[in-house]
Amino acid sequence: MTEVKRPFKVHGKPFYPVGGQGWNDGGYNDKVSEISFKAVKLFNGNTVVIPVYWLQIEPQEGKFDFTAVDDLIASARRYEVKLILLWFATWKNSNMDYTPAWVKNNTNRFKRAKSPLGGDLWVLSSFCKANLEADKKAFAALCKHLKAKDSAEQTVIGIQVENEPAISGTDRDYCPEAQAVFDGPVPAKLITAMKTAGKGPTYDIWQRAGGKKSGTWLEVFDWPARDIISAWSLATYMDGVAAAGKAVYDLPMYINASLGGVNGWRGPVPDEMFSSGEPLPKVLDVYKWFTPHVDMIAPDIHSPDTKSYEALCAAYSRDDNPFFVPETPPSPNLFRAVADYNLIGYSWMGGFENIVAPDGSVRPEMKILVDSVRCLSSAIPLLLKYQGTDKIHAVVQEENMHQQWLDLDGYLGRVQFGAGFSLRGSKDPKHASGELMPREIAETMPERNRSRGLVFQTGKHEFYLVGIGWRLFLIPKLPPDRTRPLLTHGVVWPGGQISVEEGHFDENGRFIVERQRNKEPMTQGAWVEGDIGVLRIIMSDIKI
Repeated sequence: MTEVKRPFKVHGKPFYPVGGQGWNDGGYNDKVSEISFKAVKLFNGNTVVIPVYWLQIEPQEGKFDFTAVDDLIASARRYEVKLILLWFATWKNSNMDYTPAWVKNNTNRFKRAKSPLGGDLWVLSSFCKANLEADKKAFAALCKHLKAKDSAEQTVIGIQVENEPAISGTDRDYCPEAQAVFDGPVPAKLITAMKTAGKGPTYDIWQRAGGKKSGTWLEVFDWPARDIISAWSLATYMDGVAAAGKAVYDLPMYINASLGGVNGWRGPVPDEMFSSGEPLPKVLDVYKWFTPHVDMIAPDIHSPDTKSYEALCAAYSRDDNPFFVPETPPSPNLFRAVADYNLIGYSWMGGFENIVAPDGSVRPEMKILVDSVRCLSSAIPLLLKYQGTDKIHAVVQEENMHQQWLDLDGYLGRVQFGAGFSLRGSKDPKHASGELMPREIAETMPERNRSRGLVFQTGKHEFYLVGIGWRLFLIPKLPPDRTRPLLTHGVVWPGGQISVEEGHFDENGRFIVERQRNKEPMTQGAWVEGDIGVLRIIMSDIKI
């Protein structure tokens, strides 16, 4: 069993956030933000992830206005959801768009990062102490206000420190302060951290450069020194911001990674399309070493292919880094992140507000995506209890795939996508329209529409299912002399079910039955769809 660390809590109890991230300008007031709250409620989410802007809360230096923050808290309480706030300040997508005018207009005091040719970039320099001190003061003021306004009710459950931090348009910062550090010695703390780790991408870069125990950044790291110094500087800066906030109000805090470039890896040649210093896998160790006040480094995973998605899950789901994804679409791969990598929370980002039709319902073309997140919301009590064990199995339909096998305790599970050879009428009337999907169509469905879900085995003969577009057959693992002939569905069936029930979990985590399925549903496979809630199966203790 793996211990799953859960920084998000409400009144001391672990909380599993399932929600959506509002668009960049969606947090300015309650009228603008309301669509985000409506959208989250449509998939039974419990959290809205939404920006707070430095330029809005401190329009004049030292004078704060938290009206918009109070509006967000009031809306969250009205809709009965929690908030994760995004601090758009020094960095928002590697630029300074959301800094106040008094910061933007004073380049002598608030210094910019510079390009190799010496020109100012639209990025504040992480090597400028005035930038850091101004950001720290504003962030601490925000946290102080949240503590006074919300510590009793705990509507706000976490804060993202900055947004997709990086230095855009250059391979590193070339301002005089940055250049002086680059030409100076690598901090002894970084050398010690690499020696202590003895492995990892940053350690490997150091070893390929000769493993020197001292020297300038270029001497110690060779060509990748640009990325290493940028990551070190940005991480140190943001940890200072987080520390200032936590000293006032100890909320969970994280930094998100945009994962720009190909599959989140930047090539060796500088290019204006890439940003330097972002928390990519190759510098993730640097971020973890230099952000002790940050709870998580959280990747924004938008990779559509399974191989890249899983590689990023593996890179960020570390023992020292609880795995939270603040931006990712509700693709089938989401269920792999939950089952195989212990994802501790999820936020749909990318036009999720578009799911709301003019009449307030779900747009039909968005239904399968909405149902995907509903499945996750429905299973929260099971996730909190069984993540870190071998009791959770992801169901993911790949291209040209009509079935999937699961190795369960005492059973083999055959997951059938589409209708396959199922009998007519094996679903209820509401869901029967898709019953006779030919197998060849099920195999070649576009990724957006493929089957997905989770199987929980919570006891020797007890299972919970959530998902879309598949059915499960359970094959008991029995000795050859105790099996019976194959049925028409290719399933060995020496026993049967005690019950197959549709239902949901109440606020105390108790399963509430809404409908009992009968007429031998397991002989036709236990089917799931996104709008039925949770399916519970209790099998008989097989004795023949």
